[in-house]
Formats: sequence, structure tokens, C-alpha cells
Amino acid sequence: MELRDALMQISEIRSQMALSQVFRGYRSFSAVVTGIIAVVAAAVQQRWVVHPEAQPGAYLLIWVGAAAVSLMLIGVEMLWRCRRMNSEMQTRLTLMAVESFMPSLIAGGLLTGVVYTMVPGIFHLLPAFWMLLFSMGAFAMSRILPHATFWSGAYYLAAGIISLALSNGHHTLNPWIMGAVFAAGQFITAGILYWTLERGHGGSNSDNA
Repeated sequence: MELRDALMQISEIRSQMALSQVFRGYRSFSAVVTGIIAVVAAAVQQRWVVHPEAQPGAYLLIWVGAAAVSLMLIGVEMLWRCRRMNSEMQTRLTLMAVESFMPSLIAGGLLTGVVYTMVPGIFHLLPAFWMLLFSMGAFAMSRILPHATFWSGAYYLAAGIISLALSNGHHTLNPWIMGAVFAAGQFITAGILYWTLERGHGGSNSDNA
């Protein structure tokens, strides 16, 4: 009984130590690239999906595809850095990062599916919903990223609220609303990560690679 209690206490201590550390598996490079992906997706929509209200499937294909590519890029970087650092703490933080962002990702997928299949009348609100859900993921991730990344979450929250408030004219399906908001948000995140995590920090080569 005492052994089990001791093991539970050790596990809790390790969890608290992980929370006190900074996750180093997400860097400015992948944030910049995902911002560029948002711009490319906007350009593709402008060229191929002129009337998104009449082509919801094509609209979703572009933006869900862009999100999938971005997530794969970030996931590959996180896995690569985790293995390169070869640190139990960073492995724990990597798992915490995935667990932190996963609820907003799952909610976004479910919400998108429900709107597309059951309530198409509010399809034009999806970009605002995506921004709001992304802000929740960003806020959750800020617990283990540099504290300044909180402002990335605040940016996406503000963008989502403003987009929702101004959505009466259905203009939120304009490709450059999504493109500009997510590109700017990812560039902001990249700047924060570079300034707080990468620029001028000594440390080991594995941490700064």
C-alpha cells in the first residue's frame, strides 16, 4: 500500500516538473511554414472556388487539407526533435502538447462535420468557429510553451469574435479572411517562439537545433 502511494506521489511530482518546463518541440520554422500554407490555401480557393457557398465540399477540401498538411508538418517536427533531444522530460512534454491541442482539434472536426451535413445554413460561420477553437488550443498549449504564446491564443480569440460579429454578409468565406487571419497568427507565433525560445539562448545543441 505504501509502495503504491509512493509511486503515485513520484508520478505526480514528475507531472508537476513537466508542467514547469518549456516544450521545445515546436519552433518558429514550422509556424512560418504553416502560415505560408494558409496563404497558399487562400490563393487556391480564390482561383478554384469562386462561390464557396455553392461549393462547400470544395471549400472544405482546401481548408481541411491545409490544416492536415500543417498538422503533419508540426507532428513530424515534434517527433524529430523529441527523438533528437532524447530526453524523458521532453518526451513527456511532447505527449502533453498533443493532449493539450487534441480536444480543440477533435471539436473542430466534429463541428465541421455537423455543420456540413446537418446545418448548412450556418456554413458561413465555420471560419469564425475554427478561429475560436484554434484559440482554445493555443491557450492550452501556452501552458508548456513560452508564456508569451498566450498572446497568440488571444489573437485568434479576438479574430474569431470579430469574424463572428461581422458574419451577417457571409463575407467570412472570402479566401483572404482565413488566409490573412491564420497566416498572421502563425507569423506572430513564429516571432514569439523565435524571440523567447531560440534567439540568444545558449543551452545544448540539441535544444537549439
